[in-house]
Amino acid sequence: MNAREPATRLRQVTLANGLTLECAERGEPGGVPVLLLHGITDSWRSFEPVLPWLPGHWHTIAVSQRGHGGSARPAGGFGTRDFAADAAALIEALELPPVVVVGHSMGAAVALRLAIDRPELVRGVVAAGGFASFSDKAELVAFIGSMLALGDTVPREVAERFQRDTLAGPVADGLIETMVDECLRTPAAVWRAAFAGLLEDDFSAELGSVRVPVLLTWGDADAFAPEADQQRLARELQLATRRVYPGVGHALHWERPERFALDLVRFVGGLAAGTS
Repeated sequence: MNAREPATRLRQVTLANGLTLECAERGEPGGVPVLLLHGITDSWRSFEPVLPWLPGHWHTIAVSQRGHGGSARPAGGFGTRDFAADAAALIEALELPPVVVVGHSMGAAVALRLAIDRPELVRGVVAAGGFASFSDKAELVAFIGSMLALGDTVPREVAERFQRDTLAGPVADGLIETMVDECLRTPAAVWRAAFAGLLEDDFSAELGSVRVPVLLTWGDADAFAPEADQQRLARELQLATRRVYPGVGHALHWERPERFALDLVRFVGGLAAGTS
């Protein structure tokens, strides 16, 4: 692992369903494939703080999910099942062997959904700031309700408040501004549909069907995903381990990118050794 900046190749990949997804690739095409899935309203740039710390011999792909960043914006289909189907189609389009899927927040739900629906494509899962379920949390449902009331344009102050609420400590200079800009690239209609989609897919009863190792990373100052969900995920996922980041918020990969990368490297190493 190193802190040098290897080349990032940004390109559009067309899926079998005709959608195009914006992907940032690093490393060697034949290396260990690692797919990075961002949280709701973000883009591939959510993982930009982590990328420099990942091994150059991996094949790392950070994707902007449909409706986000520079990816296609279809008229509908913004539930976790839709995002997971896109991830499966991307793996197939790139002709990758089974991948390590790393997801943050909504992306963690998409990663678990992918492991449930298409297990043959997944080697392991890292769920950062993950949820065991969404619709059973009154505060979260109320927050999602406020997002559903957005008009035709997302006000910058709404995007900034949303991003700052994911943090409990400082991040790199300019990161919040960058991610607010990325939020505002996501149309208000996608905000509404993607937030609504979180309440529509309750995958909690299917967690036991995930057969691959799962690393659960979580900051104990997370204002969104509660400790109870981490315990439930650890209990119901057959091959789960946990890493807790003291004093860190929901966007732990922004606050502690080097440690997050180190945990990821150790997890992937354990997969290779059969110890994860």
